[in-house]
Amino acid sequence: MEGCERTESGPVNLKKILLLAVVALLVFYLITQPTQSANAVQTVLGWLRDGAEAIITFVKSLFA
Repeated sequence: MEGCERTESGPVNLKKILLLAVVALLVFYLITQPTQSANAVQTVLGWLRDGAEAIITFVKSLFA
Protein backbone atom coordinates (compact mmCIF):
# COMPACT_ATOMS: atom_id res chain seq x y z
CA MET A 1 0.00 0.00 0.00
CA GLU A 2 2.44 2.59 -1.18
CA GLY A 3 -0.21 5.27 -1.76
CA CYS A 4 -1.39 5.18 1.88
CA GLU A 5 1.85 6.42 3.43
CA ARG A 6 1.53 9.66 5.37
CA THR A 7 4.22 12.27 5.32
CA GLU A 8 5.06 14.83 7.96
CA SER A 9 5.28 17.68 5.46
CA GLY A 10 1.59 18.60 5.73
CA PRO A 11 1.50 19.71 9.39
CA VAL A 12 4.97 21.25 9.17
CA ASN A 13 3.93 23.37 6.21
CA LEU A 14 0.75 24.41 8.02
CA LYS A 15 2.76 25.43 11.08
CA LYS A 16 5.16 27.45 8.94
CA ILE A 17 2.29 29.16 7.14
CA LEU A 18 0.53 30.01 10.42
CA LEU A 19 3.77 31.31 11.92
CA LEU A 20 4.43 33.49 8.89
CA ALA A 21 0.84 34.79 9.00
CA VAL A 22 1.19 35.71 12.68
CA VAL A 23 4.52 37.44 12.06
CA ALA A 24 3.06 39.31 9.09
CA LEU A 25 0.11 40.49 11.19
CA LEU A 26 2.44 41.64 13.97
CA VAL A 27 4.63 43.56 11.52
CA PHE A 28 1.54 45.11 9.93
CA TYR A 29 0.25 46.13 13.38
CA LEU A 30 3.65 47.59 14.32
CA ILE A 31 3.80 49.64 11.14
CA THR A 32 0.20 50.89 11.17
CA GLN A 33 -0.22 51.35 14.94
CA PRO A 34 3.22 52.09 16.46
CA THR A 35 1.94 53.87 19.58
CA GLN A 36 -0.60 51.17 20.41
CA SER A 37 2.06 48.51 19.74
CA ALA A 38 4.45 50.17 22.18
CA ASN A 39 1.70 50.42 24.79
CA ALA A 40 0.86 46.73 24.33
CA VAL A 41 4.52 45.73 24.77
CA GLN A 42 4.82 47.92 27.88
CA THR A 43 1.68 46.32 29.31
CA VAL A 44 2.97 42.79 28.74
CA LEU A 45 6.37 43.67 30.21
CA GLY A 46 4.59 45.16 33.23
CA TRP A 47 2.66 41.91 33.73
CA LEU A 48 5.89 39.92 33.51
CA ARG A 49 7.63 42.24 35.97
CA ASP A 50 4.72 42.02 38.42
CA GLY A 51 4.71 38.24 38.14
CA ALA A 52 8.46 38.04 38.73
CA GLU A 53 8.17 40.32 41.76
CA ALA A 54 5.37 38.15 43.17
CA ILE A 55 7.49 35.01 42.75
CA ILE A 56 10.48 36.72 44.39
CA THR A 57 8.30 37.83 47.31
CA PHE A 58 6.95 34.28 47.68
CA VAL A 59 10.43 32.72 47.68
CA LYS A 60 11.73 35.32 50.16
CA SER A 61 8.81 34.60 52.49
CA LEU A 62 9.62 30.88 52.37
CA PHE A 63 13.14 31.46 53.65
CA ALA A 64 12.45 34.36 56.02
